[in-house]
Amino acid sequence: MDETIAAISSAPGEGGIGIIRISGERSYDILKAIFVPSSGRAFEDYRPRTMVYGHAYDGEFALDEVLAVYMKAPHSYTKEDVVEINCHGGYISLRKILHLILKSGARLAEPGEFTKRAFLNGRLDLSQAEAVMDIIKAKTDSSHSIAQNQLEGGLSAKVRLLKESVAAILAHVEVSIDFPEEDIEEITMGVLREKTEQLIEEMQELYKTAQTGKILRDGLSTVIAGKPNVGKSSLLNALIGESRAIVTNIPGTTRDVIEEFISVKGIPLRLVDTAGIRSTEDIVEKIGVEKTRQSIETADLVMLVLDASEKLSAEDIEILKLLGDKKCIVIINKTDLAPVLDESELAGYVDGRSIIRISAAESRGIQELENEIAEMVYSGSVSYESSAIISNVRHKHALEKAISAAEECINGIDSGMPLDFVEIDLKNVWDSLGEITGETVSEDLLDVIFSKFCLGK
Repeated sequence: MDETIAAISSAPGEGGIGIIRISGERSYDILKAIFVPSSGRAFEDYRPRTMVYGHAYDGEFALDEVLAVYMKAPHSYTKEDVVEINCHGGYISLRKILHLILKSGARLAEPGEFTKRAFLNGRLDLSQAEAVMDIIKAKTDSSHSIAQNQLEGGLSAKVRLLKESVAAILAHVEVSIDFPEEDIEEITMGVLREKTEQLIEEMQELYKTAQTGKILRDGLSTVIAGKPNVGKSSLLNALIGESRAIVTNIPGTTRDVIEEFISVKGIPLRLVDTAGIRSTEDIVEKIGVEKTRQSIETADLVMLVLDASEKLSAEDIEILKLLGDKKCIVIINKTDLAPVLDESELAGYVDGRSIIRISAAESRGIQELENEIAEMVYSGSVSYESSAIISNVRHKHALEKAISAAEECINGIDSGMPLDFVEIDLKNVWDSLGEITGETVSEDLLDVIFSKFCLGK
């Protein structure tokens, strides 16, 4: 923390502007050593957080014309002295200026080290720090909205309220244990149980958002499956709004998986068009069919496409059986043709799953399909506009531990355990909730979390 760090913060590649960030106590001295304002004034004459035009110099040689800004601690992203230099966004310009900065006394920042310093210096808690990368990686409005809410402290505020409830119970328990001789109303086991049950209910309400939150953050892995020539590629094209997959009336046209990322009602879908499942002697098609089976096994959602103009075949039934208990939407395609498929026969195989009738060729029924996907994800109860949503697996596991510890507290009360033992379970609840915001997290875990960040963030 006593070293000054630097890194390129803009994305790799060519661009109009490139940004280099410096943070640490030597930031200001390094800037003065390499930067000369074009105005002829000394840099000290400018107020902090003022963008100054000039040139970056390596000795007497001008590397590039730049804009530089100095942000004095604690009014910066890391709460340290921070300098940002904007230069031309070419690879050579950025590398030369970064090399000059490192030569002047900074070291190259590790991935996520700027945000790690913001956390360690108390500007952000850990859940807010993690939200920074979620914002950068967001692919839909909903995932961005969740991350932005988390960065602004929506989840932190909810966890803080839960911890306050735990603290209130703990305080009463500890007073009863430590000062039994004082004239203090001893907390009864009945009241303790009631308060702990209420705490569990509140934590479970937050936990219910985890599945939806994870999908909105990471995307829903969705496989389009079915036998050859039922219209899987036509459905993919209809959903993404362009001709991404080749469509012909020749069975087996799609021989490999085709992946696309789309947004459906604010839900990020990793959409996979697969090779049709059938028996074949073609070695290439066989490989495609095997990849299809593997994709189905790992998918969050399967969209099984059937052909309305054909009878239910042995291949269709085989795929239905292959799905097991997977979440699935059964899609009857080609409804623009004369109907042949017997839906009463199909009902015996779909196991109560939703059936949507579409014509991918004419883009009919696509809206109903999108509505069904949204209903499955949101389940009619969780919206990405909720004040606090669990969208991170680490947060989910920490909340699971907190709920489990609270349930152990209830078990201890019911079995007549002394207050000392109940107190231990309550402290475990406190520690597990603290893992979400970083108050009780280990240094090793911090290193793992921030190692997943961008280099300049």
